[in-house]
Amino acid sequence: MMMGKVYLIGAGPGRLDYLTLRAKELLSIAEVLVYDALVEPKILELVSSKSLKIDVGKRGGLPSTEQQTINQLLVEYCLQGKQVVRLKGGDPLIFGRVYPEMRSLHDAGCDFELVPGITSALAAPLLAGIPLTDKDLGRCFAVFSGHDTNILDWGALAKIDTLVILMAGKSLGIIIEQLQANGRSSDEAIAIIRNCSLVTQQIWTGTLADILDQTDGVSLSPSIIIIGQVVNLRIMSDHLPLWGQTILVTRAAEQKSQFTNLLEAQGASVVEMPALEIRPPSSWQSLDNAIAILNQFDWLILTSANGVEYFFNRLATLGKDTRALAGVKIAVVGKKTAAILKHFGIQPDFIPPEYVADSLCDRFPENLEGKKILFPRVETGGREVLVKDLSQRGATVIEVAAYESGCPSKIDLRASMALQQHKINIITFASSKTVQNFYNLIQQVTNPLSLLENVCIASIGPQTSKTCLELFGRVDLEAKEYTLEGLTDAIINRLNNL
Repeated sequence: MMMGKVYLIGAGPGRLDYLTLRAKELLSIAEVLVYDALVEPKILELVSSKSLKIDVGKRGGLPSTEQQTINQLLVEYCLQGKQVVRLKGGDPLIFGRVYPEMRSLHDAGCDFELVPGITSALAAPLLAGIPLTDKDLGRCFAVFSGHDTNILDWGALAKIDTLVILMAGKSLGIIIEQLQANGRSSDEAIAIIRNCSLVTQQIWTGTLADILDQTDGVSLSPSIIIIGQVVNLRIMSDHLPLWGQTILVTRAAEQKSQFTNLLEAQGASVVEMPALEIRPPSSWQSLDNAIAILNQFDWLILTSANGVEYFFNRLATLGKDTRALAGVKIAVVGKKTAAILKHFGIQPDFIPPEYVADSLCDRFPENLEGKKILFPRVETGGREVLVKDLSQRGATVIEVAAYESGCPSKIDLRASMALQQHKINIITFASSKTVQNFYNLIQQVTNPLSLLENVCIASIGPQTSKTCLELFGRVDLEAKEYTLEGLTDAIINRLNNL
């Protein structure tokens, strides 16, 4: 049997972005995942769907898995020859209760590896713009837990320039009382950062005298508390324009969304909802026949990233490469389509400036009379306008099925819950088909159109907007440039003008 191994990994302060490269690599190969109450579900998506996932998270006030049980799980799966990832928030060796797990693994002869994570004790002040050290105001700092306030040496702690306190939401009043009793001024600066790094991050600043009034009635879990003069040095950079917005992105089931990366870079929290299933056509015959006579075509037109990938993958399956396109010019619709084409080492000869198929004919770079055009496309449900326009201008268009798209059978659980709990601020659609499929999927929920109340419906272009109007009765914004970048800009502009 292959030797098992356990990886004790820190997940960082919460956001997927702050996970280490080593942690991402190990999550991708995990056969068993034993994880705590992580703050961003996307981290769990890095693990294969075939892996066993065991939630042992400790949540305040709720029943939790006994530490001994966790130790046994790690040992048992390791001895079975499994690659086991033990995932904990922050850094595993800072208030992570990892030592008992290390001890149990060592005693059982199990191999293990420690992988550091960014602790919230350091990340929270940084993300709040607070320097933990300063040559004049903060020459040292101490990090401690607010759980057991009775055993702490408050006389010693009160003398330290800066204090960073974890798990102290419920004991804040006691901490303030003890510090003041041991000589700390009531005017001492304090900051509280809740849900650091997440879109729900909140920050309170004040003094030991007034912070309790500011946070009265507010749950401060999970939070980091910083006490010291360095809090007065706080400088925040401008907020990202989409900070605080939760955006639902409809996408193909098999594809990780480039759009998600664009939105998250602007501060948004993104929920991805698979609304398309891309699969091979019912028959390859028509595409294979066209590939066999590629040299007879003047132009190859590709209007989607899926069309590009399926066409070139089929070309390779038939034992051909890009040399088979010698003498054939290529027109593509959209920046993303062009970008995928470049992955195959080809630069398109023409991209219509409006990035939509409807403008391709109007801007075509040469007379179409007598031209023979190959158009690999979706098998069913595609629009006929492009073929009609090309044919009316004298071209002979050979349409072939390169792929098929359909609607998933079930609505994504995470997306469904976010909609039903009214956590979504904006829903984005990059094609008419995703609009139609989204509409079909939400019929599985009671009162489906109520899910869209107070939600902004964002469209990438005119045809997508038309479908939104037909099915939802409205569309709230449309990109001026019909690209994902254009849609991102349109969302930002709308929020700036509210």
